[in-house]
Amino acid sequence: MGEGDAIWVPSVLPHSTLGTLNHHPQLHFGRKMESKVSEGGLNVTLTIRLLMHGKEVGSIIGKKGETVKKMREESGARINISEGNCPERIVTITGPTDAIFKAFAMIAYKFEEDIINSMSNSPATSKPPVTLRLVVPASQCGSLIGKGGSKIKEIRESTGAQVQVAGDMLPNSTERAVTISGTPDAIIQCVKQICVVMLESPPKGATIPYRPKPASTPVIFAGGQAYTIQGQYAIPHPDQLTKLHQLAMQQTPFPPLGQTNPAFPGLDASSPASTHELTIPNDLIGCIIGRQGTKINEIRQMSGAQIKIANATEGSSERQITITGTPANISLAQYLINARLTSEVTGMGGL
Repeated sequence: MGEGDAIWVPSVLPHSTLGTLNHHPQLHFGRKMESKVSEGGLNVTLTIRLLMHGKEVGSIIGKKGETVKKMREESGARINISEGNCPERIVTITGPTDAIFKAFAMIAYKFEEDIINSMSNSPATSKPPVTLRLVVPASQCGSLIGKGGSKIKEIRESTGAQVQVAGDMLPNSTERAVTISGTPDAIIQCVKQICVVMLESPPKGATIPYRPKPASTPVIFAGGQAYTIQGQYAIPHPDQLTKLHQLAMQQTPFPPLGQTNPAFPGLDASSPASTHELTIPNDLIGCIIGRQGTKINEIRQMSGAQIKIANATEGSSERQITITGTPANISLAQYLINARLTSEVTGMGGL
């Protein structure tokens, strides 16, 4: 699209807003939005983030990346797909408004085609709707819902699409999922209206973007090196963890994972055991324990240390953690606990 070309300007966007936009070169929808004045009027560059699961991403990429290449060329939008061994991926679409909507149309029609193809092998007679999930800063969701739900009701009624704003923020972020479902045409109209709301109500404060976490992978120690399994490959783990493990192995005769030892793994009569205490805020203790104790058991097994978490005491905002073992066991347990806390606070995924 040339600098002077006319762009899509939504009919519901008041002229006063266009004036306002010119004075805000760094508006945000998702991560980035820029506005600049060109000869033909306002040229708005949007960035929209979509959350997709693996099968949907595969459909967008296509064989040897042909589908996404065609979408990029025909729409003129930049389409980036997040890396990583994750069940969910972020698809980021950036470009002028008309390019964004062309890309959305192509994605919506591709998903409809997938639904039709899957139905040819299925006894189902009613065609399910196309569904897309946007990732939107939580600070903009109030404007999208409107007073008493008035805005979201208006969008549903005028486009025929179903729109749901998630009540909770996505993990380790300040973003929420907005699910849109309906026919491809209804979805395109709905996205246009959502973009208008986002333009009129930029995010407040900093946005912590949602990063899907990798599928949880076991850590394996072999030959003094720590590895995680990704697909069919063993990927060496960070040096710090490997060094701590080597130190633990030198000081502590405990067997490899999977073998049983009547004594506590990592504790032996010949190695001096010591005790270390930590205090952790109550609201972060969950990430250390994990669902049904999976994370704390993993930390116990990997470090070879005994780890006890005290019960919550009334009126206290902290919990006591007692780690018992050799100095190397304790170091490794502390490292693993800190890694869990860091990944929870920063949202960087991790161990």
